[in-house]
Amino acid sequence: MAGLCSLCGTSRHVYKCLVFVFLAIQFLPSEAAVKKYQFDIQVKNVSRLCHAKPIVTVNGMYPGPTIYAREGDRVMVKVTNHAQYKMSIHWHGLKQYRNGWADGPAYITQCPIQTGNSYTYDFNVTGQRGTLWWHAHISWLRATVYGAIVIMPIEGTPYPFPQPHMEANLILGEWWNADVETLLKQGDQKGLPPNISDAHTINGKPGPLFTCSEKNTYALEVEQGKTYLLRIINAALNDELFFGIAGHSMTVVEIDAVYVKPFTTKSILIAPGQTTNVLVRANQTPNRYFMATRTFMDVPIPVDNKTATAIFQYKGVPNTIIPSLPQLPSPNDTSFALSYNRKLRSLNTPQFPAKVPLKVDRKLFFTIGLGVNPCPTCVNGTRFTASLNNITFVMPKTALLQAHYFNMSGVFRTDFPDKPPTSFNYTGAPLTANLRTVQSTMPRISKIAFNSTVELVLQDTNLLSVESHPFHLHGYNFFVVGTGVGNFDPIKDAAKFNLVDPPERNTVGVPTGGWTAIRFRADNPGVWFMHCHLELHTGWGLKIAFMVEDGPGPEYSVLPPPKDLPHC
Repeated sequence: MAGLCSLCGTSRHVYKCLVFVFLAIQFLPSEAAVKKYQFDIQVKNVSRLCHAKPIVTVNGMYPGPTIYAREGDRVMVKVTNHAQYKMSIHWHGLKQYRNGWADGPAYITQCPIQTGNSYTYDFNVTGQRGTLWWHAHISWLRATVYGAIVIMPIEGTPYPFPQPHMEANLILGEWWNADVETLLKQGDQKGLPPNISDAHTINGKPGPLFTCSEKNTYALEVEQGKTYLLRIINAALNDELFFGIAGHSMTVVEIDAVYVKPFTTKSILIAPGQTTNVLVRANQTPNRYFMATRTFMDVPIPVDNKTATAIFQYKGVPNTIIPSLPQLPSPNDTSFALSYNRKLRSLNTPQFPAKVPLKVDRKLFFTIGLGVNPCPTCVNGTRFTASLNNITFVMPKTALLQAHYFNMSGVFRTDFPDKPPTSFNYTGAPLTANLRTVQSTMPRISKIAFNSTVELVLQDTNLLSVESHPFHLHGYNFFVVGTGVGNFDPIKDAAKFNLVDPPERNTVGVPTGGWTAIRFRADNPGVWFMHCHLELHTGWGLKIAFMVEDGPGPEYSVLPPPKDLPHC
């Protein structure tokens, strides 16, 4: 202050000087905080549906702890692995600019953390605010290893919607009575899908419609006339889910930590990996109302079709009152799914613009296929597989980002094709004549020039069966510029793209027997995973990695790896 006041000259200017200093301090940008967390991966006995079993947890919690941060903060999470399984944690939706080392998918950006070892995920939260989540990213361990990430806006920046009275996290998941890793191993040996889950859960609890679940029910107490912000996350392994609250409407205000033009709905559709923030006004007669979730599946494929519930409970209402159930869409309601997703639009204001790439440097067209490959030791002599452009991704034994950064040869190839080897009627009659896919000895990935604009069309096919597929891209958000049913028409469909206010997300559903077009600018160098977020299909090979080249100079290049990066 003395230094500043010395600029003011004589004593008669001191008052003005003090006012100047006060204002200067008031408008200095607030310093970013460092948020530190300790994640101990440990096994704990948990009981659900009259079944007790050991599950892998973070800090003994199921779901795990919430990461709280503010836009601009640095977050450091030290993960220490006390479990018998190798572990890695993905911070789903965080862009990790130049810092793939903190992204988390095992054998893509890092080798997993071995039992008895630790690794610190060190990353900045830049230009993002809203609801994201974290989860294990190896095998099927994310069945129980997951939690919310809540990023508050920069201090002094209000939400672009009415300020809620209170906020709550609702994490939708799945529960198996049997050990999930054992089921996965058995399914792999047989070449068949593992058993479907025994229940869905809300915040780790299935609700009172299941046996032995009276105490395993989440309840949110609300006051009449007040508004609540619900941060809803789909952490289920394999199920797209409907969600609704009996007697109440919801106003959707955010998806995947990006604000949207608000709209009101009785139900939402949320795919694995996605987040949705809704405002709910407690404007009904004080009572107990069920919040409920169940699966959306519009093809005859076996799924867990049971309904999980939690309670939206008005203050002062006794627990003896039986809640009413919401009317969720039918499990196969395709028209609701399509119309709901059409309502999602970016806010696109001067403060929160939608920077959609209008010019495209690289066009990609990926077909999504299910298939079967020979397997002499499997039950039917075959194994289920999945592919993009008929290529089943083969997992490496060394992390791809390490191989890229250190110029290691023999780990991956960069010749993944921009389009399928053969054009055909992708969504016509079921195709069962030749369901074999290409499996090379090492992963084939796609190389992308730094700062180029990319348009990717994901096309579902009727190889074995059509099905809805939620795709997640690591390291980026993208704009969903178009979606439709049937085969993508590059002339007619591209002419209808929304290039003004398309939804911006990190995980998008490709509709059953349809297509989705996304655009993004490849301005984040590194190796970035893209995969179906149905864990079953990811394990079958429905995944790819993009190698985005370094830009001009060190400030546009991948950061050096941290000293404690795990070794394979």
